[in-house]
Amino acid sequence: MESLTKTNFHSLFDLSHSFKKGDVKPSEIVELCLGNIEKLDSSLGAFQSIYSKSARLAAKASDLAFSSGHRLGPFHGIPFALKDICELKGKITTGGSALYKNRKSKETAIIASRLLAAGGILLGKTKTVEFAFGGWGTNQKMGTPKNPWDTRKKRICGGSSAGSAAAVASNMAICAVGTDTGGSVRLPAAFCGLTGLKVTKNLIPTDGIIPLSHTLDTPGPMARSLLDMIIMFEVLRGTEGWQIDRDIFSNEGIFKNLIKGVNGVRLGVINESDRQMCSTEVLRHYDEIILNLEKQGAIIHCYDPPISYLEISKKMSSLIATEAYHHHGHLYEDHKNPMDEDVRERVLSARDFSACDYMNLLDERKQAERLFLNSMLKFDALLTPTTAIEAPLVEDVDQSFSPGHFTRPFNYSGMCALSLPMGLSENGLPLSFQIASRPCYEEMVIQIGASVEKLSTTIF
Repeated sequence: MESLTKTNFHSLFDLSHSFKKGDVKPSEIVELCLGNIEKLDSSLGAFQSIYSKSARLAAKASDLAFSSGHRLGPFHGIPFALKDICELKGKITTGGSALYKNRKSKETAIIASRLLAAGGILLGKTKTVEFAFGGWGTNQKMGTPKNPWDTRKKRICGGSSAGSAAAVASNMAICAVGTDTGGSVRLPAAFCGLTGLKVTKNLIPTDGIIPLSHTLDTPGPMARSLLDMIIMFEVLRGTEGWQIDRDIFSNEGIFKNLIKGVNGVRLGVINESDRQMCSTEVLRHYDEIILNLEKQGAIIHCYDPPISYLEISKKMSSLIATEAYHHHGHLYEDHKNPMDEDVRERVLSARDFSACDYMNLLDERKQAERLFLNSMLKFDALLTPTTAIEAPLVEDVDQSFSPGHFTRPFNYSGMCALSLPMGLSENGLPLSFQIASRPCYEEMVIQIGASVEKLSTTIF
């Protein structure tokens, strides 16, 4: 496999411009993606289902639309992948479970309908941790995708949207859908060198997505760059193609935040306790970015969370398990069912929780939301590494804890958060930076993210 450099990949934004000019056709890019899937996916294992025939038909329709001047917007003709917990009527949706390997969807998820209505071309469904319950990206029964950044050894992609990250990182898809309950967009984006967004709860509908934790589940975009991710985000939240076009080329709407900079922006950085969770290399890259943001005029102060991130992670585990048991516990109670045993253990950990226990978990989360929002009054955003380490080998993964030390707190507190690359480790593996802000402040994390993205391409 070719080394993963920027020249190996196609930008969603650049492709959209090329389609519009007629320099390249959607069918040509679809063939390129399908060719990469044929060459690479037997090794990487990113896809659960591949829709070659329908993708080619959609590509030809896109070719005709462009040739007749009927362009729908910047997502028209873009090949994308859909996480296999998103329903697609008439197609099999497994949710990452071998038990559901023949289960046909009776509806289409709203987010899938929006992407298709915007002219996107669906290449297939990507592998996920069973029912999206796991941060490492492993799946005992349906296969664990391999991180494309290491061609010699099998490293995790991060979870639960592991296949989506592997597909985009290897140029088998231009962008992909993930879902984020405790970091499941940001973790795989981090480990695979991508940009991913955890959106504010209910900003993007979850209708037609197999639930894990209905209190915390959020769908989100995953792409190679911040601009590409924003375009996908706009489509996912239902913005019309003509409006996205207008905003891009006039620097209006959400896109104006790409040029604002960070002068005067108040940023909180991790305290000594959380620094001790990180590898030396992660801290070196993280500190370099913080220093450069400060040079650009950002106001930097240490942030001490009102509840420790370690404590939050424990509470998150209980809340997710309780709601997962509500949705899927009956499947795991029957030991004849071919379920992932790591996930079975997590789900059944909540079997003895009472209604009172559950209500207490919800009350504690509401209190945490208030505490975090109050603590944010002095800050515009919080800056952390996305992950404390580079992607480990699959054989070294410890399933007893989550890699979401820095991601889970922002699901728990109802905030939005952006993950984007911050350079490579000495092993040539991606390291990632996270920006979190209060609910519905996606524009703020994008504003800061634009400055971080520029830094990560110049100082590393």
